[in-house]
Amino acid sequence: MSWKELYYSRICTAEDAVQSIKSGDRVAFAHAVAEPAILVDAMVANAAAYKDVEVCHMVTLGKGAYSKPELKEHFRFNGWFTSPSTRDSIAQGHGDFTPVFFHEVPNYIRKGIFEIDVFMVMVSPPDEHGYCCVGVSSDYTMQGIESAKIVLAEVNDQVPVVFGDTFVHVSKIDKFVENSHPLFELGLPKIGEVELAIGKNCAELVDDGSTLQLGIGAIPDAVLQSLKDKKDLGIHSEMISDGVVDLFEAGVINNSKKGLNRDKMIVTFLMGSKRLYDFAKENPAVEMRTVDYVNNPCVVAQNTNMVCINSCLAVDFMGQVVSDSIGTRQFSGVGGQVDFVRGAAMSLDGKGKAIIAMPSVATKKDGSMVSKITPFIDHGAAVTTSRNDVDYIVTEYGIAELKGKTLKQRARNLINIAHPDFREQLKEEFEKRFCAKF
Repeated sequence: MSWKELYYSRICTAEDAVQSIKSGDRVAFAHAVAEPAILVDAMVANAAAYKDVEVCHMVTLGKGAYSKPELKEHFRFNGWFTSPSTRDSIAQGHGDFTPVFFHEVPNYIRKGIFEIDVFMVMVSPPDEHGYCCVGVSSDYTMQGIESAKIVLAEVNDQVPVVFGDTFVHVSKIDKFVENSHPLFELGLPKIGEVELAIGKNCAELVDDGSTLQLGIGAIPDAVLQSLKDKKDLGIHSEMISDGVVDLFEAGVINNSKKGLNRDKMIVTFLMGSKRLYDFAKENPAVEMRTVDYVNNPCVVAQNTNMVCINSCLAVDFMGQVVSDSIGTRQFSGVGGQVDFVRGAAMSLDGKGKAIIAMPSVATKKDGSMVSKITPFIDHGAAVTTSRNDVDYIVTEYGIAELKGKTLKQRARNLINIAHPDFREQLKEEFEKRFCAKF
């Protein structure tokens, strides 16, 4: 049978495709922009046919209806990351969370730790050779397709073909549901004075020829805006945003000094605007690889002048970084933060830097402010990046270097970049804690 005959014989409706899901199955799907919404919606609509279906994934940009209490007899959310639409299920007790470093997810799938019965994915239409492209999400998607017992695919003609570890033959997929819709787009973040100040401080730690890892949001974009005077920057990052496109088009990012994969941006998934997706489409300068390569600390360490920039929710006097929980409430996930922090520390050229950047305060719903630099982490909060791993903490008020510093030195450095309204209070806590003058 030719690939075309095979492909057309497996086309069906979303409603028919999700009949492949059985009670007690573990269903996983590609995350973020690659989430196959038509299949997820059909699965939820067919909830009455299921009992105790476990649903797993990283980031979701969708409705997360399977995680709602009214469907708890049918679905059980078990997140490898949590998002606004799913995190309540964990707090309510009918959902759950599995801590995992992002780079280990494919290996967990391979080993059967995350055994997958049904994997759902969004792909491009097949090319003349019978290969579909996962487009915006290689990460754990490729291993999910390889290891799952059943693979269901939404075929969307607006998925960009992105080079790298992104192609899957139609013979690997059991059901195809054809569809056409624009990919999810993130609006451009609002960058204020605080974010610009943080970006400027981070930029001081970036030398010409550095290789960068950044996340998404106002702070990473502010950092990128502050790098316009740099030269020969490279990208080896979990993901990239629209700000990277600006610097590439300006010639600031050219990947010419990278110690690994020279002349190419290496990423594992994309999340941004249509401009970003169009930029990555069939672009020889962009290569997408699986997350067990991109985020593997041993791979990250092979990059020259590696600078990793991530964010957090809070940091205590010892330098313990909390990025994925607020007290006992699971807020997000570890993601790739520790992967890159450790990769930078292991840099073979000895020049790696790991930056945790954050505003000095958080604003509560009532308008009051709380310091994100605290004497102690909140009761029940999980440490994301340990005090042994932490390198630089950056706020709008400056840079605190923590690696190799004593507990007192760390606390002093952190208090000096805290919000001025909280510094006296923090100094009092310092003197109580360490029985020493600030």
